[in-house]
Amino acid sequence: MLQLKDVRKVYEGKARVVALDGVTLSIGAGEMVAVMGPSGSGKSTLLNLVGGLDVPTAGALLVAGEDLARKSEEERSLFRRTHVSYVFQAYHLMPTLSAAQNVELPLHLAGRPEGEARERALKTLGEVGLSGRTTHLPDELSGGERQRVAIARALVTGAPLLLADEPTGNLDTAKGEEILQLLKSIHEARGTTIVMVTHDQHAAAACERVVKFRDGRVVEDSRG
Repeated sequence: MLQLKDVRKVYEGKARVVALDGVTLSIGAGEMVAVMGPSGSGKSTLLNLVGGLDVPTAGALLVAGEDLARKSEEERSLFRRTHVSYVFQAYHLMPTLSAAQNVELPLHLAGRPEGEARERALKTLGEVGLSGRTTHLPDELSGGERQRVAIARALVTGAPLLLADEPTGNLDTAKGEEILQLLKSIHEARGTTIVMVTHDQHAAAACERVVKFRDGRVVEDSRG
């Protein structure tokens, strides 16, 4: 699913920052991988690159067999719609839209008919245990429920790659555990490739593999 070979990402400015410094990493289709490391280690840069939000300064980067470094910004945007989905720590739900409407959004962007979008949104909300909360606004939902809506929105397109950035960071221990178990069940049922950035050792332990970064380099790659 992901192949990085000697990938470098350098930000030029008043201070030159080497965010990734020769990263070689392969993640197979259907893996669930935690990415860990201190702030500034390159974790977020990695997500931005494999999600097509940015391109490497040097090196080879293949996602689902596509060389994102050679695609234009528009081509990468189209690629993301069908191949990549995101779950964030802060949910990023539209506050004036219901749970179902939030989940429908990526399907509308992809040009799906309204009826199909609603049907798929309701089905996916059922998968994450929110069949009874489809008409609720985000501020009428708990933190754990909001994250479930965000996960449903990520799943509804059927994208084979899910990138999760600190998905349990805003939740208490019990709700965080529920989200981890949900991600694991999705991974097992759908075969979705999940790459999760986390500072939480417990969250990382839920994954099959842990990749640790420091100073823009991979310093450890271990399987559970």
